[in-house]
Amino acid sequence: MKQFDQYIKEIEKELAGRTGISVETQEIGTVVEVKDGVVTLSGLDNIGYGEIIEFENNEKALVIDLLEDIVGAIVLGDYLGITAGHKAKGTGITLSIPVEDKILGRIVDPLMRPLDGGPDIKSKTYYPIERLAAGIVERQSVTVPLQTGIKAIDALIPIGRGQRELIIGDRGTGKTTIGIDTIINQKGQDVICVYCAIGQKKSKVATTIELLRQKGAIDYTVVVNAAASDPVTLQYLAPYAATAVAEYFMDKGKDVLIIYDDLSKHAWAYRQVSLILRRPAGREAYPGDVFYLHSRLLERSARINEAHGGGSITGLPIIETLENDVSAYIPTNVISITDGQIFLESDLFNAGIRPAVNVGLSVSRVGSAAQTKAMKQVAGKLKLDLAQYRELSAFSQFESDLDVETKKLLNRGAKVTQLLKQKQSEPYTLGEQVATIWAGTKGYLDEVDLAKIPAFEAAYLSDLRTRGKKLLNEIDTKKVVSEELEKELEKFVKVNLPE
Repeated sequence: MKQFDQYIKEIEKELAGRTGISVETQEIGTVVEVKDGVVTLSGLDNIGYGEIIEFENNEKALVIDLLEDIVGAIVLGDYLGITAGHKAKGTGITLSIPVEDKILGRIVDPLMRPLDGGPDIKSKTYYPIERLAAGIVERQSVTVPLQTGIKAIDALIPIGRGQRELIIGDRGTGKTTIGIDTIINQKGQDVICVYCAIGQKKSKVATTIELLRQKGAIDYTVVVNAAASDPVTLQYLAPYAATAVAEYFMDKGKDVLIIYDDLSKHAWAYRQVSLILRRPAGREAYPGDVFYLHSRLLERSARINEAHGGGSITGLPIIETLENDVSAYIPTNVISITDGQIFLESDLFNAGIRPAVNVGLSVSRVGSAAQTKAMKQVAGKLKLDLAQYRELSAFSQFESDLDVETKKLLNRGAKVTQLLKQKQSEPYTLGEQVATIWAGTKGYLDEVDLAKIPAFEAAYLSDLRTRGKKLLNEIDTKKVVSEELEKELEKFVKVNLPE
């Protein structure tokens, strides 16, 4: 090959010397086969991985497979107009997407083509969809909390800005709801949000967008959608494109939240592309590099230090399990990449505990480092107590004679579990969360009937939002629960306790 390249250079030099005209050569290949948006070509000997190639009909493709004599590429448009024998040429450029501040509030596809009927995204700034993650030198520790507005998560499994927290569970257990509620809760928090829908029904995505509009969250959100009816090639590109958008805002020093909904379907899309390219199938028919597929994506979520801009990307990938099996291939892959997981259990969901967070299997590896002092004060032992309660409640079904301490623990656990229930799309402020959990952990609800706790919470919070607004504001700003504050909260609790 080197000898052949040398001949080409000599011929170019000879022609230039004789005619005085510089000769430009191009990489030209021929389409061998087209299947489901994936083309294989011959002749592109010097093409690079990730390079864009252009066909006769002006359609473009991205090179993702390099073999000895053929090249595999995914078409970035309509592949039906491409047939065997068509010529394609290398462009020498890698895939990048246009990004600008005006993209906020827009619904786009992975190539930044509008899906909302709005104007095209025209920008001189382009970001590559694949970029090396920030190195250790550029990063700093995750210490600033990202409030989800969900009591059970902010108290038990805190998420920090720059963290990657996996949301995992069976179908229909409220995974997307947690992501969307977190986006809604960022209103006024100076956080840019990116919602990446991969392989979802268009009707589901439309409902989600409408909810974001109603809650006033669409103004600071970008929706990148590769629907189930779109080619798998677009579904494969979607999370990388969404991350490029997030990196644009991170590089401007902004804090960004990105929801990948969901990476199970992303892995399916990649498997489909890989099988068409005849890559060897491994476990569950996935190709051998499916771990690298998600690790290079999620590694781009980070908190950057002030010297390098000070922005952050917080990644909340979603993975769907089958029959609560977290030991399957893709779930275990993504669990090992992320900094913890929120496991939603179908049994808890069906029992009416929503969000259906399994306290025992859920974990945040950043932990209380990304929690405010006020939340640490009221929720310090809560996770352990709830985990013990879940274990004891299962055991106590078979035991009639329980000691006083065990009964007390079971009673407190049942009350706190009831208190941690929360309606969809109604995130709480930090002050509201702290005040509610404080009432439960201090034992004020131990004597209250379980069925009356929702009514108490509603009355208590309503009273605090009107008469006790100053107390809530103090928790939100100072982020500490003082002794004086506790005395004031106690008055509100006692006034609203049911008789």
